[in-house]
Order: sequence, then structure tokens, then C-alpha cells
Amino acid sequence: MEQLPEEPCQQDDFPHRIPRIHIILFLATVLTTLTAGAMQQGVIPWEAPWQLYKGLPFSLTLLLILLCHEMGHYLMARYHQLDVSLPYFLPAPPIPFLIGTLGAFIRIRSPILHKPALMDIGASGPLSGIVITLPLLIFGLQLSDIKIASEVAMDVDGIILGEPLLFKFICWLTLGSLPDNHHIIMHPMAFAGWIGLFVTNLNLLPIGQLDGGHVSYALFGEHSEQIAKIFFIFLIVCGLAAWYGWLLWAVIVYFMGFRHPTPLQYWIPLDHKRRNIGILTIAVFILTFMPAPFQVQW
Repeated sequence: MEQLPEEPCQQDDFPHRIPRIHIILFLATVLTTLTAGAMQQGVIPWEAPWQLYKGLPFSLTLLLILLCHEMGHYLMARYHQLDVSLPYFLPAPPIPFLIGTLGAFIRIRSPILHKPALMDIGASGPLSGIVITLPLLIFGLQLSDIKIASEVAMDVDGIILGEPLLFKFICWLTLGSLPDNHHIIMHPMAFAGWIGLFVTNLNLLPIGQLDGGHVSYALFGEHSEQIAKIFFIFLIVCGLAAWYGWLLWAVIVYFMGFRHPTPLQYWIPLDHKRRNIGILTIAVFILTFMPAPFQVQW
């Protein structure tokens, strides 16, 4: 995720060293995701802090995915000679935030001049994140356990994760076709990979200044505002019918706004290559969407 411009670009403002705030936030996020990963493995941090190392597979996998996503934005913004910050990682307490982070973002402090640059910057993060997520997810699934449910009690207690089309395909590719009474108990790396798919999808919602909003405006121009409003209604419907969390996201995107800022050189069109990138990004959004990402079953 990235935030859009505040002031004109000054090449001398590009960092020659890593500011302290980025280091502090990153180290704090390492700690919170490490703790979250350990708690997922049954560790009680305040009773056995020496067992926090059990959270390393989850923490390192998730941080690598987030870093690749944000560096995709960062490097493309630098390619277009914009004044951009290094990624800010956002730590979060493992309780109630199951994964120990609220993600990461960069700040772009200069205007994005035209649609080609907007497409490059908006699409580069999600596509970079997916490129690193898929092999990590495959490797994590290979390390996962498959449990056969009792023929009498088919239900499994706990949190049931949604399965977007891309996740189903990767599971089939990695584990083959599993009977209905077989359940995947995901390895921490696989869970982090699933989170990577979910985070990618959230960022690709075609609303406002989310990554998907940038791609939508680059492709459809002023029509992107109507698309954003349609998806706002879609989130409300999904929230009422499938997962209440979408209602929270509907509130967030409402206050973010539906209208995307107009680039200074708005008349410069996308070339054929960038249109194809936009179509690919939309396909990634469709393949990673799930109406009910989380379901609690007891």
C-alpha cells in the first residue's frame, strides 16, 4: 500500500541512509509477528519467552512478502524519479490481531504525473507480492499436515480459512485432489502465504487510493469513481452475507473516498503493455478474492 503525493519531488530528499523510525518500526514488527507466530504454535509468551523462536517460520515468511510488496512500489516510484519513503512497517499486538501486524506502506511525496506511472506504481506492489507469495505458499503446503476427520464428527473446531480460486489451484498443484474429509493443517509458512494472498486482495480493491484504485483509474479514468461505489456496495453485501469484517472495510474505504486524484498530465494514455498489466492485476484480484476469509467453528 502506498500514500500519494504531498509536495513536489526533490531528488536530494531521497534517503542516503535508513531513517531511525523505519528501523524501529521494522524491529517492532519483527517482535510482534514473531510473538504471533509462536502463539499460533501454542506458546504462551509471558510463560515461556525462550520459545518465541517457534514463530520464526511465520514471521520471516510474512515479513518477506510485505517487504517485496512495498519494495515493488518503492523501486517503481524511484524509476519514475519520485520522492518516496522507504517502507513503514506497522506492528500490532498479537491479541486481537492474529498476525501481529497491520501491514506496511510507503509515502510518495511528489505528484504522479500520468496514467502510465500510476499503473506502474499501483500494480508493481501486488504483482511483486504475488510473485514471492506463490513459491512460499507451495513450500509451506508441502510442510503442512493433512488430517482425516472422523466419519462421525466431520466438523473441525477453530478458525476455518477461506479458499480463493488461486489458493485452491495451488493446493491441487501441490497436494493433489483431497477428499472432503481431509483437512489441511497449515504450516506457519503456508499460513503466512495465505495471509499474503489476502493482503494482496485487500490492496487491490478498486477504490480510492488503494493499489486497486490506482490501477482502476489508470485503466478507466473518471469511470473509476463509479466502479469504486459499486464495489463499496459489494463489500456491504459480502459483509452482511458472508463475513462481518467486510463491513469494517466498507467504513474504512468510505472515509478514504471514492474519487481518485487526477494526474497532472491526465491526457497521456496507457500503452498496450501497461493495459495488459492492468488486466493481469484485475485477474489477480479475482483469483485472490474470498467472500468469507475467516469463519469461526466450534
